[in-house]
Amino acid sequence: MSRESQKKTREGVYKSRLLITKYFSLLLLLQPFVDIQKMDLYYLPGSAPCRSVLMVGKALGIEFNKKFLNTLEGEQLKPEFLKINPQHTIPTLVDNGFAIWESRAILTYLVEKYGKNDSLYPKDPQQRALINQRLYFDMGTLNNAFFEYFIPQFRYGKPADPEAFKKVEAAFGFLETFLDEEEFLAGKHLTLADIAILATVSTLVVSGVDISKYKNVSKWYANTQKITPGWEENWEGLMQMKSWIDAKKAAK
Repeated sequence: MSRESQKKTREGVYKSRLLITKYFSLLLLLQPFVDIQKMDLYYLPGSAPCRSVLMVGKALGIEFNKKFLNTLEGEQLKPEFLKINPQHTIPTLVDNGFAIWESRAILTYLVEKYGKNDSLYPKDPQQRALINQRLYFDMGTLNNAFFEYFIPQFRYGKPADPEAFKKVEAAFGFLETFLDEEEFLAGKHLTLADIAILATVSTLVVSGVDISKYKNVSKWYANTQKITPGWEENWEGLMQMKSWIDAKKAAK
């Protein structure tokens, strides 16, 4: 083989190796997006927990394959959904065959798997513990107060219960204290705590709760909705919820 032929052969081998390297590098870069494209989100736009997942997804650059599930009509009880989530709750996420439900579990899963950094859910044990506390507060106190006071009215046409409303006021009192001299709920920047509770507080506001007497909460609410990715979709979901509530009231 001539020197010229040997040179061309070496160049050909080099180019082939370079193409293979570029190909596998591209696969590695695209892999997160491939995984993301496989994520199904079963949701209802009016649900605060569902909207919190949508907002966190937006913050992470995730585009969900959204699957509308009308729990008001019992669609969550269909056999095909029960196979995915035997507790038949929303939101439910299916990520490449892995199913997870409970919104706050979904939020932390998404950040830990797809977050480019840990700003929304810092790895520092104390910071993370504070965020977890706020998430549990949202689930067990704030969101629970919403359900106990408003759901009997919205779903079943019952009169407002003053005793149940005291729990709403108590929850906002705690929130007011959390935000004393603080811009955010769990640290010096936006975290999962702010996004999850923003979904719940906005639901309470649209449902008719006047938060103006809670100065810290009002300031936080005004600021957080401006800086939270996906707020627009959260608002769209709230308007769908409000339309449903208005229709129920008109049907009385």
